[in-house]
Amino acid sequence: MEQMYIKEKNILITGASKGIGKTLALELSKYACNLILFARTENELKAIQEKCIGRGSKCIIFLGDISNANFVENSIESVIKLFGHIDFLINNAGLGEFGEIETMQVEQFDLMFNTNVKGTFLMTKYILPFMKNKQSGHIISVISDVGKRSIEYGSLYCSSKFAQEAFTSSLRKEVRESNIKVSNIYSGLVDSDFHNLPQGSKEHATWLKTIDMAKSIIFVMNQDKHVVIDELMIHPISQNY
Repeated sequence: MEQMYIKEKNILITGASKGIGKTLALELSKYACNLILFARTENELKAIQEKCIGRGSKCIIFLGDISNANFVENSIESVIKLFGHIDFLINNAGLGEFGEIETMQVEQFDLMFNTNVKGTFLMTKYILPFMKNKQSGHIISVISDVGKRSIEYGSLYCSSKFAQEAFTSSLRKEVRESNIKVSNIYSGLVDSDFHNLPQGSKEHATWLKTIDMAKSIIFVMNQDKHVVIDELMIHPISQNY
């Protein structure tokens, strides 16, 4: 695609310290974007910030829990004071724990729903008024294919992703009149530290790479103003769906 619509845009990414979020931030830094990165891991996030700045992008970071309403609201206020508006919100932060339902703990339920669903809600809630005021913006949620189907031993994770999918799909209908795009990305198996085995394990050899996901997200972001890709499902060819 010749036109780089994302160039020099203000882009907020949650879960930016590792995996898809980290790779996406590094890829976007090639286009002199103003990056706003959220995560809980300080050392990793600072290292990414340094790399992004070294590539020519402005980059600010926020360390904290995106399920904390005060933290999110105050952070967004700081972003707006600095950059004036946010062009893209990438709801990428997510976690999953798996097991037989009777062995799962209440704390595991709370952690997954707080991060995967409440975090998406809060980020959207506090950014949306500024997008509406500007009559433009793009909200992208990285949901996983289990937002469309269920898997064994994934009752809590799948239900959190179904909830995230329902939230964003309803949001799409709500904000279209404000010229705001909403896109959902559904990924299959990705070689990242999300899984029990570390990123780069031989068992992940045929899976998607984080760069595959980053390029796919950038493709969705980089459409002309009148075009929105509502949904994108992506799998490695080795994975049955």
